[in-house]
Amino acid sequence: MPTRDLSHSLDADTVVYPGDPEVEVSPSATHETDGYRVTEVRLGTHAGTHVDAPSHTEPGGRNLDDFAVGEFTFDARVVDCSEFGPREPIGPEEIPEPAEISDTELLVFRTGWDDYWGTDRYFDHPYLTEEAAKACAERGLHVGLDALSPDPSPSKTGSENGESENGESENGESETEMEQEPTGVPAHHQLLGADRFVLENLTALADLPERFELRAYPLALAEADGSPVRAIAVW
Repeated sequence: MPTRDLSHSLDADTVVYPGDPEVEVSPSATHETDGYRVTEVRLGTHAGTHVDAPSHTEPGGRNLDDFAVGEFTFDARVVDCSEFGPREPIGPEEIPEPAEISDTELLVFRTGWDDYWGTDRYFDHPYLTEEAAKACAERGLHVGLDALSPDPSPSKTGSENGESENGESENGESETEMEQEPTGVPAHHQLLGADRFVLENLTALADLPERFELRAYPLALAEADGSPVRAIAVW
């Protein structure tokens, strides 16, 4: 039975959403000092390849441990959106008709943006419009994607580099462009508000069969609003 790991490795270089905790990995015990090895890991619940619980954005939404573990195995279908460019919206016309996905539980949007993992360009991914997210939710579909978020993300460079004397950021962005940083997470609200999951930062989606089983089990964290997962495709 073919399988493929769709997860990014967790290390100190892991991309995180602006403002989220960085991933820290350091030795806690070593063979030389202690006679055994233990590694200390610090990270947020939305680090790396992870699943969002409804409680991530919805007050009163369910946490991950409110769902049976079997609900993290999905009949998945790939939607190829690799033609979409930086910060280009993916509209509802990309969502397959209900008759085509009657036995599908999760749509995986392949943008190809995992190629930019670890670079500033990763933050400029295509995103789902609110209408596209609503169409998925109305059809009972969970959503996964090989990008940082189903909503547009703040630009890494625009949020950190500051301005120069000519009103541009250090990477050449004008004040007007910086003012256009996205606000709000309407796609998250449409999906998580309908008790759907969102799987973010998937990778290695190219050349997968259109239909496969996706297994993405979260850590057994109490009252978790999200969790890193080991996402495995099986077909």
